[in-house]
Amino acid sequence: MLLPIVQFGHPILRKMSEDINDTYEGLPKLIADMYETMYKAEGIGIAAPQVGKNIRLFVIDADPCADDFPEVKGFKQVFINAHIIERSEETMLTKEGCLSLPGINEDVRRPSKIRIQYLDEKFQPHDEIIEGYRAIVVQHEYDHIDGKVFTDHLGALKKRLLKSKLNAISNGKVNTKYRVILP
Repeated sequence: MLLPIVQFGHPILRKMSEDINDTYEGLPKLIADMYETMYKAEGIGIAAPQVGKNIRLFVIDADPCADDFPEVKGFKQVFINAHIIERSEETMLTKEGCLSLPGINEDVRRPSKIRIQYLDEKFQPHDEIIEGYRAIVVQHEYDHIDGKVFTDHLGALKKRLLKSKLNAISNGKVNTKYRVILP
């Protein structure tokens, strides 16, 4: 089932999400619905807060970016209760966009390597080091479960230049091909 996507300015995008356990009702369906919604909206990742759920869950399928970033070929993963425990000092600058901030694409600098602990959809624990563009995509979605959006990583001048666009989204002036939840 296609889910509406929460737009910038909605308070759920600024809340710290909560861990869940394997008794979370409807989790397999929610994961399937998140993938379906992400694909329909032409995204490569989506986090539970973006579909109105305040839980530590995000899904990624970065395969559409494999032409530009070969290391993401086949990178499809569910992350439950994820916690980044280390970040490298080395960084990468990449262009980012977000389904909750339609029409905004900016260069963002992030650590190029992370260590993350999470559970998969079978609640099996993982402790992994993720590098390159994979790490960028994971950090973007991870921000959502920590109550952040990618524009939080921009400098003051760039944020000022985007203020009118962000205000427009917050005021419900969005044009998307997908259903949305306005602030």
